Amino acid sequence: MFTKYTYETIPTNKEMDEYNMKLHHILQGINSEQPLSMINNIDIHNISFNSKQITTGDLFVAISGGTHDGHAYIEQAIDAGAAAIVGEKLLEFPLSVPYIQVQNSRQALAKLAVNYYHHPAKKHVMIGITGTNGKTTTAFMLKHLLEQEGYTCSILGSVMNMINGEEIPATATTPDSLELNRLLNLSNDQVVIMEVSSHALTQARVAEIEFDYCLFTNLGHDHLDYHQTFDDYFAAKASLFHQLSPNGYAIVNIDNEWGEKLHNLLLQKQQRVWSLSTDKEANWKMNVVEVNRHSSGTLVNDEKGALHFELCFPGEHNVYNCAMALMTGNAFGIEHQRLTSSMAHFKGVPGRFEMIEHNGKTIVVDYAHTADAFEHCLNTAKQCDAQQIFHVFGFRHGRDHSKRATMLQTSASLVTKYVLTLDDVYQSAQEDMILNLMTLHYEHGNDKGEVIPDRTTAIQQAITEASEGDWIFITGKGHEQYKQAFELGTCSDMETVLAVIEDEKDEDIVI
Repeated sequence: MFTKYTYETIPTNKEMDEYNMKLHHILQGINSEQPLSMINNIDIHNISFNSKQITTGDLFVAISGGTHDGHAYIEQAIDAGAAAIVGEKLLEFPLSVPYIQVQNSRQALAKLAVNYYHHPAKKHVMIGITGTNGKTTTAFMLKHLLEQEGYTCSILGSVMNMINGEEIPATATTPDSLELNRLLNLSNDQVVIMEVSSHALTQARVAEIEFDYCLFTNLGHDHLDYHQTFDDYFAAKASLFHQLSPNGYAIVNIDNEWGEKLHNLLLQKQQRVWSLSTDKEANWKMNVVEVNRHSSGTLVNDEKGALHFELCFPGEHNVYNCAMALMTGNAFGIEHQRLTSSMAHFKGVPGRFEMIEHNGKTIVVDYAHTADAFEHCLNTAKQCDAQQIFHVFGFRHGRDHSKRATMLQTSASLVTKYVLTLDDVYQSAQEDMILNLMTLHYEHGNDKGEVIPDRTTAIQQAITEASEGDWIFITGKGHEQYKQAFELGTCSDMETVLAVIEDEKDEDIVI
């Protein structure tokens, strides 16, 4: 039977030194399989779950899973100077330093990180946004609205991490718990807006953090290679709301069966929840007034009245993202007129429905990588009276194979022409991916499409073939840099688009 020994000591101000903290203070609230002794005087300089980063006086946390098992690197960590080890496996050999055995190393790491950085989330208003699509755009919209009201905001997400007005490159949608708490500790901003991925929730990256606002955008087919079933995927997303503070707001789009399910669960738990819908009973009813190059909508709440808003870019999906941000702004107490005025000046997000007009053609670079996201994007072009629609996209190497056929079928049913191309593929796997693209094209596509492996060439051909009044969508990578070399030598989809446009301009010059 699992016997828990819990450490609840309270450090003094003198002892709360980030670079020289006592081990027993870092272990506060940690449940161990065995009682510990002789650890009170052990100084810990840093924490890491990467044995290669361990230096003298560090605490090494051995994590199972993924491609490596951290328990295999315990001796390496000790040789590098680790002062103590935390792990979840019963070791068959004694160590020369204390070993704290826990049930779950990932959960323990989150607690250790919170203790080490002195509960940094508590000094911020914490906003977590989860869902399959729309997290990034909603986060940037909300940051814009709050900053217009004088709030300082950090943002943590897939495009970038912005802390104290400085950009820090993002390596994942949601950082690991150690990095997350380091960033929260670094931030002096009043508000922290986070995109929270399903992977982050199942891997305890945001564990031990209480949120003041939790937003649910939608749920579609994605990451089932990791979660296996929709129910598991939904459960991961819904778990964010377990961390909502007692006085916090849950803001949920219920125009999605999973959002409706979440809404009902939250009501059963008597949590404060605001729902959004166009046709269901909801706290906020939305009417999409117009969807064209400048989309708009109206939100109506029985108590708070109507809020009309306009965006300087199209897309019903963006209207939903905007509504979620506006509802959160309203929960902050911002007046409707100020919200409306601020949103009218929002310019968009890098790599999220980023539009360029060229010779009467509309070129869109977007991160869309699910069938639902494709449908939203491509239907927007139809609603904007596109003459023809071209679509260039690919698939991530090693990612969810089960959604690929549906993505292709969705594109093929809505466009004039699609082009399958490489996305992120390791050099050694390119031939396999090209074969996979060809198979998908012949089994699930139609005569509208073709396969052009080089991504830059595929983009160039689509832009060249298009005529005035046509739309060209380039999806899947958005703001991201290429991880391989392509024919045109460019480093991102937007850079490729700009290079192609510049070449066309040069060809138009007659000497």
